[in-house]
Amino acid sequence: MRTIWIHLIGILTTATAFAQEAKNPVSAAEMEKIYQEVKTPFKYGLVMVPADKEHKMDCPTIFRKGKYWYMTYLIFSGRGYETWMAKSSDLLHWENQGKLMSFEDSGKWDDNQKAGYNALLDIKWGGSYQANSFNGKYWMSYFGGKARGYEVEPLSIGMAYTDQHPSIVQEWKRLDQPVLSSLDNDVRWWENRHKLFKSTVIADQKKLTGHSFVMYYNAVGDSLANNKKTRWYERIGMAVSDDMVHWQRYLKNPVVHHPVGITGDAVIQQIGSNYVMFYFGAFWQDRKGSFNRFAVSKDLVNWTDWTGNNLIESSEKYDELYAHKSFVIKHKGIVYHFYCAVNKQDQRGIAVATSKDLGKSKVNFVQN
Repeated sequence: MRTIWIHLIGILTTATAFAQEAKNPVSAAEMEKIYQEVKTPFKYGLVMVPADKEHKMDCPTIFRKGKYWYMTYLIFSGRGYETWMAKSSDLLHWENQGKLMSFEDSGKWDDNQKAGYNALLDIKWGGSYQANSFNGKYWMSYFGGKARGYEVEPLSIGMAYTDQHPSIVQEWKRLDQPVLSSLDNDVRWWENRHKLFKSTVIADQKKLTGHSFVMYYNAVGDSLANNKKTRWYERIGMAVSDDMVHWQRYLKNPVVHHPVGITGDAVIQQIGSNYVMFYFGAFWQDRKGSFNRFAVSKDLVNWTDWTGNNLIESSEKYDELYAHKSFVIKHKGIVYHFYCAVNKQDQRGIAVATSKDLGKSKVNFVQN
């Protein structure tokens, strides 16, 4: 019993330390208003299904050009992650277009892992959702690695770019070296376990951070609770840049975290004067499985976490194992919440839930 209490005190002390750092809190009334705005109680169903059980889809990113929508997403095939793209005219029916970042056998640091996420998208809620360029290039952040297999360490964050519009199927060029790694001299305590995962890069147009660009990324690191070192804690932190090439860590501590489990895969939308971070949680003390949630900020740095109901959680056959990893947009008065759906056979596809009842998708996972 004494050991349990010591452990709980350690967790509470850590949580309190982070809470004391919070500034510019968002009021409970504003948080509730945002929840009512973004909630999507109607699950339409799967919109992207892998070709077979060996290929698993993950992590959708949505942008728009003209009358068409584009989704970049990941496929894990056993060897590692590659980045692909699909196209849609209505956000519900998608057709695969091809591959954007492929495996290589060149001896480079990212030969077998290239998990990409489009950068500098328009984040205005209900806005254009267009992909914006900087310095004559379109950008994509990604986590990469040299080892084969499922998320085998070390994993680092790199930057890819192209001179052509990202709606064009093409192999993206990549910087030669990672921009963030667990081997960096300034690595933080919460990201020192050799796995840096999803990143989201936005333009800080008001320079609230004093820099032009902000990256939110999640990583695995030590725990402060009870002086235990574990690989099971994953948190979201920040880095900043002025040229999209050179990045520096912004704070000593993560900006959104929970005492145990995973807090990850941030995606940002600006709703009025508030910045909303959609993210997923998993294996928390007080919530089972995985689920999608949100936090809100006035300044891109200090975040108020939503404490109410999950936005997305397991409830259907196709997402009964996991329902997680958000990309949320609003178009013509309807909120679309894309997420990764995993069934008990570990088949992974892309599903969507909406703020209005659009009926049910008849698409299902491969059954053979």
